[in-house]
Amino acid sequence: MARYIFVTGGVVSSLGKGLTTAALGVLLQARGYKVRLRKFDPYLNVDPGTMSPYQHGEVYVTDDGAETDLDLGHYERFTGVPARKTDTVTSGRVYSDVLTRERRGDYLGGTVQVIPHVTDVIKQYIQGDTGDADFVLCEVGGTVGDIEGLPFFEAMRQLVQELPHRHAILIHHTLVPYLAAAGELKTKPTQHSVKELRSIGLQPDILVCRCEHEIPDGELRKIAQFCNVRESAVIPALDVDTIYQVPISYHDAGLDREVLQAFGVTDQSGPNLGTWRQIVKGVRNPDGEVTIAVVGKYTGLADAYKSLSEALTHGGISNQVRVNLKWIDSEIFEREDAVTHLEGVHGILVPGGFGERGAEGKIAAVNYARERQIPYFGICFGMQMAVIETARNLAGISGASSTEFGPCEKAIVGLMTEWTKGNEVETRSQDSDLGGTMRLGAYDCDLVPGSRVGSIYGSGRISERHRHRYEVNIGYKDSLEDNGMVFAGLSPDGVLPEIVERTDHPWFVGVQFHPELKSKPFAPHPLFASFVAAAVTQSRLV
Repeated sequence: MARYIFVTGGVVSSLGKGLTTAALGVLLQARGYKVRLRKFDPYLNVDPGTMSPYQHGEVYVTDDGAETDLDLGHYERFTGVPARKTDTVTSGRVYSDVLTRERRGDYLGGTVQVIPHVTDVIKQYIQGDTGDADFVLCEVGGTVGDIEGLPFFEAMRQLVQELPHRHAILIHHTLVPYLAAAGELKTKPTQHSVKELRSIGLQPDILVCRCEHEIPDGELRKIAQFCNVRESAVIPALDVDTIYQVPISYHDAGLDREVLQAFGVTDQSGPNLGTWRQIVKGVRNPDGEVTIAVVGKYTGLADAYKSLSEALTHGGISNQVRVNLKWIDSEIFEREDAVTHLEGVHGILVPGGFGERGAEGKIAAVNYARERQIPYFGICFGMQMAVIETARNLAGISGASSTEFGPCEKAIVGLMTEWTKGNEVETRSQDSDLGGTMRLGAYDCDLVPGSRVGSIYGSGRISERHRHRYEVNIGYKDSLEDNGMVFAGLSPDGVLPEIVERTDHPWFVGVQFHPELKSKPFAPHPLFASFVAAAVTQSRLV
């Protein structure tokens, strides 16, 4: 029977609950246990798919097509366990489920209430589809005291009582701030956060205390005494220079030992963290460095491209170099010459995005990369802009554009209205709902023999994750290929272009999918590894 670990937060958000959950998953795996990691978000959106990246960071997509919180990206990157739709639950999804059951008559005319009906559904999500996992780690978004989170905390409280003894524990993540003016660490925010948690019937077994300075033994004892936990169960979470140090730091602080002790599990073997020590060594001691320009529309918030920046780091690890990122708002190229901002970079990447804003700037960045022979990587929207740039500037297709920006003379990129997923045909229209109606999740792609991407992947068929509504029009394939752009990857039915590359360029690749979603520090995605390798070569030419 699976054991459950609930990870909650207090004081403020963004303390790193997701990284704590992911790192603990690593430590349990390194001891030989199977883990499943889940995120429970109290907001009322059914999923984050329609949120602006500035509201919620990137949207992470799973193989089975779930649009999820970015923390699931941390879970996958750290543990390698593929996330599923059942691993992401929001209040919106819970209430939608409850109301559907009520309309169907499942509650037999009874009054539908938060307790027991809403909490019962939450408990079903917590315990469902766990497979053969030894430990199920459940992170609850937000902070204790948030009104929308109360049903989740109540469901946790009930489960702690309903499960067999020592089958559920609670890890509470808090902040121990340092007041520079006073020269002191303050434990009171942690005390009040735990008091709030205990007021709703939950007692933490372990405290993870985020702090910028070492917490003296006296302060650790004080926290333990006032929060009713063992002193050894107060785990400092100090800032680190790379997130891949987090599992090692938590092990050194005794987190995995305390977790197993709370469950009454005796394990003297200790985790094997050799791979993680090598990863950290590679990050800290590179043989060189390259600069990659990321030309996007959400560059004001790093979390909007979290998986992308991590995948580039992974590409750096595989090439023993540090990857420095130069974030550039694409709109600036609509006012200024690209050379002002791109001169001297060793690679240019245009990531995904939605809408017309900044599109012309991205096309300008593509043009600069193509003409200056600088390694170029276009992802999703970045591939579409590369195709439009070739159509306009090389193929002589006047008015080439995308219907995403409105009616256009030559729709090089258009709205997908029908495609195949498994044995079913998916259909969409301009009037379809925005939420959950894109081409989502993993789809196969056949690579052209002898293509650059074919040699990079070392395979004839690949599977990658998608998240988009618009597609390159296969009808322009001949015109574009006559001008050096090869359609190097297609859907198995040959209808949907998946990858383009240029034969007259040292490294120019555009992909319709999101390869960053499958990259991991211990298994860098081959496209990112190859792109960074091309940037290394470029750095030697500058």
